Amino acid sequence: MSDTQNVLDYLREQFARVHQRFDRIDADILNLKVRMSAVEVELGHLRIGIGEVNGRIDRMESRLDRIERRLDLADA
Repeated sequence: MSDTQNVLDYLREQFARVHQRFDRIDADILNLKVRMSAVEVELGHLRIGIGEVNGRIDRMESRLDRIERRLDLADA
């Protein structure tokens, strides 16, 4: 084999390795995108849940204020 052929064979092997690594990186990035989307969805659900809890606390606070006024327990 000539030196040129040896160099070409070596380069083909190296490019094949680089191509495989890029394929793995692409798969990893796709996996990360899917996982990040799931995290964003879950974060949205948590924010909604916190909003609902805050609403309940506000309603309980107003109920407690009314009870205190009825029982004359509220500060003047």
